[in-house]
Amino acid sequence: MIDFGRRAFLTKATLLSAAALYPSSLSAFFGSDSRKFKICLNPGAIGVKLSQKELLEMAVKYGFEAIVPFPDQLARYDIGQKSQLIDQMAGSEISWGTANLPVQFRASEQQFRNDLKQLDKSAKTLAEVGASRMSTWIMPTHDELTYRKNFDRHALRLKEVAKVLDDSGIKLGLEYVGPKTLMARDKYSFIRSMAELSELIDGINQGNVGYQLDAFHWYCAGETKADILNLNPDQIITVDLNDAKAGRSADEQLDWERELPATSGVVSTKEFLSALVEIGYDGPVRAEPFNEELNKLQTDQALKKTIGAIRNAISQID
Repeated sequence: MIDFGRRAFLTKATLLSAAALYPSSLSAFFGSDSRKFKICLNPGAIGVKLSQKELLEMAVKYGFEAIVPFPDQLARYDIGQKSQLIDQMAGSEISWGTANLPVQFRASEQQFRNDLKQLDKSAKTLAEVGASRMSTWIMPTHDELTYRKNFDRHALRLKEVAKVLDDSGIKLGLEYVGPKTLMARDKYSFIRSMAELSELIDGINQGNVGYQLDAFHWYCAGETKADILNLNPDQIITVDLNDAKAGRSADEQLDWERELPATSGVVSTKEFLSALVEIGYDGPVRAEPFNEELNKLQTDQALKKTIGAIRNAISQID
């Protein structure tokens, strides 16, 4: 027997995923008709706690264009609830951002294997609602593994992760972490630049693996607009937007102390975003300031301040 309810639901999810490829009518509101990327609300990065349903409501209220998916919450939705969520997102021109990879690939082999067994469920849940992106970060040091041994472990494990995600049509974004202040954390150094991450992505050798770009790390790694222009937009899975602390050089920046986009002017937000526009990147862009003062604000205050900073950043694009 054909389940027409499920067929209709899956059709909606597919349409929602496809809709994310096209510019939103909100582009004029944000001040750049040439951009294709979507402004995504990622609550955890600004110290806000919201359910999936609340996240959609707040995105609509404050003018965001995408929201991050929470696979664990979505897995508890029945088909009717998922269908209703998809309808609400489509009606408000809200697309999906990027989910966090729920696999601890940096830990023991047993922990990695246990998490990997559960990954297929999360990937299928995302695919059911039309979401197609996951991402994670690469720690730039290790206490026991040399660069080569650490590289081989990352390439092997992340290749397995990528294969599971690819079965559900999910892309995996990897983020390099740029601050030099982190390099003394452990005995051995590891990836902290776009060039080094490129080598890892080549080593993984899976078509669904790309970059999670971060303006702060891009600045700390001493990179320029040219580095982004060398990328194909399809290679970029997701983007984090932020600024660095004033009064510190790139080498003095601390990973856990940042600012909202275009706040201090230390990071060339205009250069960073202009490069994304020039190459035609059409995925999510989300604020990730890791800012103590922002985290202390009430939900509405934090959202208002975040969207204001993003509007200001985008207004700088030529």
